Amino acid sequence: MRAVEEIGGDTRLLVVDVTDDASIAEAARQAGTLDILVNNAGISGEDKTPDQEDAGTFRRVYETNVFGVVTVTNAFLPALRRSAHPRIVNISSSTGSLTWATDSQSRHGSGRYAAYRSSKTALNVLTVFYARALADDGIKVNALAPGLRRTDLNATAAASGGDPAEAAAAAVRLALLLDDGPSGEFFSWDETLVPW
Repeated sequence: MRAVEEIGGDTRLLVVDVTDDASIAEAARQAGTLDILVNNAGISGEDKTPDQEDAGTFRRVYETNVFGVVTVTNAFLPALRRSAHPRIVNISSSTGSLTWATDSQSRHGSGRYAAYRSSKTALNVLTVFYARALADDGIKVNALAPGLRRTDLNATAAASGGDPAEAAAAAVRLALLLDDGPSGEFFSWDETLVPW
């Protein structure tokens, strides 16, 4: 609510449960025109490799991190299409980079947090697909790797020293891209490109 007050104008808060179709539909019905959609909802899963994880955890993580993004994005497309400068920012993770996951020298080379990391890899390719599909509508779609931030995503994040404000500022930069700005790209919070 504080962010809504700080932004002012016609800004209003819409609370959405990304795993509940009725909640999404109701929020989309109220949207009117939407300039910016930030798909930030995400859950982590456990610090396990795929051979240690059960399929139920994968389903639960994908329900929020992948299927929720598809459902929310598709529901809000009519409102985005009414905007003069629509933008979609998908909050991903550098741990979802296949380039880094397949590099044995990378810090992301392990198979830990398999459900979370694979869900973010899926989100990355969805970012590319949406960017291409929505290009003629003028909708810019990009993914952001916010870096490890002091949040309640998991124990590692909670113990980190990463300031969430840095990641928020990066999301705002992508949300306010000029019309000739990039689409279908994967950026780190510090504005560098992350390899797919």
